[in-house]
Amino acid sequence: MTPRRKQRLIMVVFMLLGISIATALALKAFNENMMFFYSPTEIKAGKAPENSDFRLGGLVVEGSVRRESGKLTVFFDLTDNTEVVTVSYEGILPDLFREGQGIIARGQLNQQGIVVAVEVLAKHDENYMPPEVSDALAKSAGEQQ
Repeated sequence: MTPRRKQRLIMVVFMLLGISIATALALKAFNENMMFFYSPTEIKAGKAPENSDFRLGGLVVEGSVRRESGKLTVFFDLTDNTEVVTVSYEGILPDLFREGQGIIARGQLNQQGIVVAVEVLAKHDENYMPPEVSDALAKSAGEQQ
């Protein structure tokens, strides 16, 4: 093998190695940041991961919003009209948050079966409902019939 061919072969091997490492790092970052959506029925069925962030969507149950006195912690129940899941959130809720409204919460499931949310998103107008929430509500309505 001539020195020129050997040099080209080494360069090709390094390029392939670099591309492989870049692809592996991109896939790892994608898997770490991937977040799935679960309905209250799926969470009660045990499909939600315990030590990983996920999204939960549903309607806020009327009369379920409870606040801890002197703290920003709020507890409320979400339903998909089949099952109910309790959510805990520490912080200021969005201005559009209210009972009977569709929301999406991002967080983790704790040992007591309560979703500890780090973010709560409320719909921005009365006609809009996040697609995941409307799909989960439609699916649970179909199961009830």
